[in-house]
Amino acid sequence: MSESENKADIVPVRMGRNTGFQFECHKGVSCFTKCCRGIDIILTPYDIIRLKNKLELPSEEFLAIYTVPQLYEKTDLPVVTLKLLDDDIRSCPFVRDEGCLVYDDRPTTCRYYPLGVGNLSHGEEGGDDDKDFFFFVNEPHCKGFDEKKEWTVDSWRKDQGVDIHDEINAGWTDLIVRKRSFPPNIKWTPKAKEMFFMACYNIDAFKRFVFESPFLTKFEVDEAMLEKIKTDDIALLEFGLLWLKDVFFLKKDENKQFKVKK
Repeated sequence: MSESENKADIVPVRMGRNTGFQFECHKGVSCFTKCCRGIDIILTPYDIIRLKNKLELPSEEFLAIYTVPQLYEKTDLPVVTLKLLDDDIRSCPFVRDEGCLVYDDRPTTCRYYPLGVGNLSHGEEGGDDDKDFFFFVNEPHCKGFDEKKEWTVDSWRKDQGVDIHDEINAGWTDLIVRKRSFPPNIKWTPKAKEMFFMACYNIDAFKRFVFESPFLTKFEVDEAMLEKIKTDDIALLEFGLLWLKDVFFLKKDENKQFKVKK
């Protein structure tokens, strides 16, 4: 059995932000782009914004062409996964033999590879190093571990730009963790799931919902914020995540950011 095949049998070990490892991926590695085939990638809200803007598509078109909607296990919340090509090796639609066509805007999961990430608590309670954990995605074909470049988990995250992705996606991650803590018998209505999907993933539809529905007749929103979310997708996403938290996750007596107009 080869060394890389042995690695696939290693039980995942929890890693911290300062854990060191050796890894490098480049065109000279014999397994180049193999990790882009036969994959299952959940796209984060920020991934969708980056990719739909890169491809110059409205979010509805991007979702229809490149994603598959699913319900996330243990939360019953809608998520979207990247739709793979219907070829023998289930390739990513953006991969070619020479590399990734959308590399600068690649998804969060791709940026983390060969690491996986988990979170043990709500984002707003987290932030401490012991709240985050990471692990290797051990795949038999990967030769990147044979390279000599040294990293810590934090230096890898910074180099790959994934720290920015995590920061922008923090509100979404927090909502998923909150929902996972709900008792199994508490189910959301189809309408609630539809609103969650729209605010998280269909950012163009959510903008129309804010500005063209009775939304602004029901909620008080600062004029400066309204001007910002008209042109800034990230600000609109963060606005939507706060709204979801207020409406679906906070109790009536908790301090909510969205005030209902009287």
